[in-house]
Amino acid sequence: MEQPMRSTMRAIALDRFGGPEALQLRTLPVPTVGPDEVLVRVEVAGVGEWDPFEREGGYARMLGLTPQFPYVLGSEGAGKVVAVGEQVRRFREGDPVYALGFLNPRGGFYAEYAAVNADLVSAIPGALTVDQAGVMGGVGITALRGLDDTLGVKQGESVMIFGASGGVGHMAVQLARRMGARVFAVASGDDGVALAERLGADAVVDGRKDDVLAAARAFAPGGLDAALLTAGGEAAETALRALRDGGRVAYPGGVQPEPQGRPALVRSSYNGEPDAEIIGRLNRLIERGPFEVHIARTFPLARAAEAHLALGGHYLGKLALRVD
Repeated sequence: MEQPMRSTMRAIALDRFGGPEALQLRTLPVPTVGPDEVLVRVEVAGVGEWDPFEREGGYARMLGLTPQFPYVLGSEGAGKVVAVGEQVRRFREGDPVYALGFLNPRGGFYAEYAAVNADLVSAIPGALTVDQAGVMGGVGITALRGLDDTLGVKQGESVMIFGASGGVGHMAVQLARRMGARVFAVASGDDGVALAERLGADAVVDGRKDDVLAAARAFAPGGLDAALLTAGGEAAETALRALRDGGRVAYPGGVQPEPQGRPALVRSSYNGEPDAEIIGRLNRLIERGPFEVHIARTFPLARAAEAHLALGGHYLGKLALRVD
């Protein structure tokens, strides 16, 4: 097993949980590689919508974890393999890969190197660039867990994607279409509507200004079969009135306020946890044809705090950190 020549790396690390100002550029040891792990030289890291909650210590409190400081954030990234553990056979040095590592105790992807369990590492699917692969793992898995494992979307069903121009939503629009569904997309802003249209949604409305309920009822007069919601609130509750009795509603854990809808709907909250099986499923769907992972802005690693502030504003798709 080869190790990288360098013993230290640049990383964005926390010495304590807190606000964006707690994100500091540090020099840390390069992680050693366990027997079932792959060491990735990170080129691009995704900035997850869930990263601020982790930065503030939310997951540590919720799950009863004891954090180890300095603490490196980042649950998704892409780059090249530089070392593999002795039990790993699928990868070689130099392979371009993307990887996931939510709450990885070995450290996250806001760093020049990340050691990740080989089951959560994959060749980059289709014609995706390293940049696109670096930001799509978390949202892609979350979208697919919702559409396939939770909603059980079938060919020909009508599905509403609420938040269709966001990270999870813009992946879900494309995945639902590849699963054979008719997609009614609720996006944000004129630019969000244009993105959802480009991604192949059958009908698109602007959740900020359009009559979502009227448009949904025109799209599916008998009521929508299912809905994937990436946000809650008054607009989401109004949109849920367009579902038929028995319609299914799924939303990732952490969506606040939690969607309610009427009693005749079947509601499910779920977690977008990665494993080798669903990563393979996601890759196969992406490889069916051209696929867009939209990156709104890319920040240098040293400006991670600025990227976290940008998460609170209007943007399409994903934000990225360029590490190399």
